[in-house]
Amino acid sequence: MDKAIKEKFIQLWKKYFGKAELPVVFFYTGNPGAVTKIKPPKVEHRCVIADIARARKGASIAFDVAAVGCFGGKKYLGFTEGFMPNFEYFLSYGIPGELEGERYKKSPAIVKEVMKNMPKFKAPAQYIVFKRWDKIEATDNPDVVIFFAPPDVLSGIFTLASFDEVEPNGVFAPFAAGCSTIVTHPYLEKSAKRPRAVLGLFDVSARPCVPRDNLTIAIPMNKFEKMIENMEESFLTTQSWTKVKRRIVKAEKN
Repeated sequence: MDKAIKEKFIQLWKKYFGKAELPVVFFYTGNPGAVTKIKPPKVEHRCVIADIARARKGASIAFDVAAVGCFGGKKYLGFTEGFMPNFEYFLSYGIPGELEGERYKKSPAIVKEVMKNMPKFKAPAQYIVFKRWDKIEATDNPDVVIFFAPPDVLSGIFTLASFDEVEPNGVFAPFAAGCSTIVTHPYLEKSAKRPRAVLGLFDVSARPCVPRDNLTIAIPMNKFEKMIENMEESFLTTQSWTKVKRRIVKAEKN
C-alpha cells in the first residue's frame, strides 16, 4: 500500500475525528508473514468478531479455515461454500429436541428463499489477514476498510461515503451475519461499477463481541481511497461537523 495514502488518512482522521478508533483492513494472502496466526478454537463455537477485537487493539492477525470457529464464519470469509446442516431450521425456529433455532426468520420456508439470494464468493488465498490501519505495510494490499464506531463517528463516515454519489443508497445495510457485513458484502462490492459501503453488525449473535454503542461500516478500498481525497472539501470542514466533533472528543475523554 502507498505509504503516502496511509499517512494522509491518519493525519486527516486526527484532524476531523480526534482520537477516534482507527479502522481495520483485511486482505487475502498465501503468505501472512509476521502476524499472529489464530489457532483452531478449543470450544465448539467462537465468533471471528471476538478475535478481530485483537486487530482493533493493534495486533495483526490471520485466519485460515481451521482457525474459524463457526460454520457461518467459514462460509462468510469465503473458506467454504455450503450451509450448515438444517440451516433453514437453525435460522428460524429450530427442530424440537434436536436443534435450537435462532429465530431470526419466521419460518424455514422464508430461510430457503433467503438462501437462494445470499451472496457467494471463494477466498482467493489460504489466509485472511486483519490489521489496524496504522499497522499496514508497503507490501500489503487491503481489500476492505472496516470502522467499528459509535453513532457520531458513523455519521461522518456514512456521509463521506455518499459525498460524490447521486445514488441515495451508496451505503446499504443487508440482513446478514456480522462477519458477512464486514467481509462478504464489502469484498464483493469492490468489483461493482459503483462500489457501496456496508453498514453492519446488527447481528444479535455477534453483538456481545463488541461494545454496546458500536456498529460497523465496511468500505471497499477502491472506494475508500476516493473518500480520503474528498475529506478536505467535504462537510468535515464545516461548523456543522465541528459541533459533532466536539461530542466525539468529549466522549473520548470520558
